[in-house]
Parts: sequence; C-alpha cells; structure tokens
Amino acid sequence: MSRPLPQGDEKARAVRGLFDTIAGRYDLVNRVMTFGMDVGWRRRAVRELRLPGGALVLDLACGTGDLCNELRRSGYRAVGVDFSHGMLANATVDGVGLVQADILRLPIADGAAEGATCGFALRNVTDLRPLFDETARVLRPGGRIAFLEASQPDNRVLAAGHRVYFHKVVPLIGGALSDREAYSYLPRSMSYLPPPEAMVEMLREARFTDARRIQISGGIAQLFVGTRD
Repeated sequence: MSRPLPQGDEKARAVRGLFDTIAGRYDLVNRVMTFGMDVGWRRRAVRELRLPGGALVLDLACGTGDLCNELRRSGYRAVGVDFSHGMLANATVDGVGLVQADILRLPIADGAAEGATCGFALRNVTDLRPLFDETARVLRPGGRIAFLEASQPDNRVLAAGHRVYFHKVVPLIGGALSDREAYSYLPRSMSYLPPPEAMVEMLREARFTDARRIQISGGIAQLFVGTRD
C-alpha cells in the first residue's frame, strides 16, 4: 500500500526536497513523459494572459524557467519565484529575475504586477486559498492569471488509459531518467487537488470573478484563467 501523502509543513518540506532532487533532469523528463506537449501547453497559458506588451508577469513556482522564457518571448517582463534552490540553480533563463521565496508569502508589493502564471504546481502548495488570495494581492485590478495543471479526461475510455500511463508508465520514465520515487509521488499528488469546479469557485472568491477552466489535449491538462477585479 502507498504511504499516505504528507500534509501541512511536512508536505512543504517534502516538496522542496523532491524538486531539489529532480531539478537537474526535470525539463528532460517533462518533454519525454508528455511527448513534448508541455511546450504547447505553456504557450497556450501565456496566450491566455492577453496583456499589453511589457507587462510584468510573475511566474509562480517557476522551476527551471520554461514559462519565464515563454513569457519573455511573448514580450512580457518576467520574474520567476520558487522555493526550491535546486530548481533555481538549474534555471536557464535570459533577462528574467529569479526570486527564492514561498509563493504563499510573496515578497512583492500590493498591485505590483499585471499578470501571474503557474505551471503544474497547484497540487504542490499546502493550501490553494492562500495562494489565490496572495496572487490577487500582488496583481493590480485588471491583472490576469493563467494557472496550468495536469488533469484527468472526462471521457471514461481516455481516463482509463491516462490513469494507467500516469500512474504506471510515468514512474518508469522518471526512474529511468531521474528519480523513481519522486515520479511515483507526482501522479499521486493529483489527489491533493479539489474538483475543478471547486477551484474555479475559490478563484472567484479571491477576486477573479470571471475565473474559468479550460481543458487542453483531451483533458489531460487544464488551465485556470481569470481577471483580477
């Protein structure tokens, strides 16, 4: 039987240690296990911001900087924030500021940014409500969010195939290329996420009143977008 997933402060410590461990090969494993689709998913997230050129966008839990680079290519000023030293040390970014910090307690002034992105990290925070509230705090009115996360298809046949791939094949790929224990945890961590409709409601309560969910690639990925009131 699988070990219970960590909670609270234990979860924060476990997640930091996990990402420090896999940082060196994180991008490679992402490309292999998604067949390169993660690149298109990030581009879609950035397109959904629909902000003026030169807007300041925070990439929360930025990892090694893939979304930061996509933001830069799209004409935005990007600042990446992550609490994993290993991920930031392996970041390959150009013209992007990087900050080591907890995204639940951002060292950023109220209303300082115009947009925020987050790629595949919502299930790794200890509590989504403080994250959404903190994001609303640092965005000015009219600011946009695009939060990208893994998902499970609604179609039963697709969901069954995806479940086998995500829980059986992904750990094998992760074990061959990086760390099997870490890539066994990541599929299990999907259980941290509330139902999509609950996440949309949380965002609306956090002043993103037009928040909505977009399914991508048949539902194996999802994007939460919204505008700060």
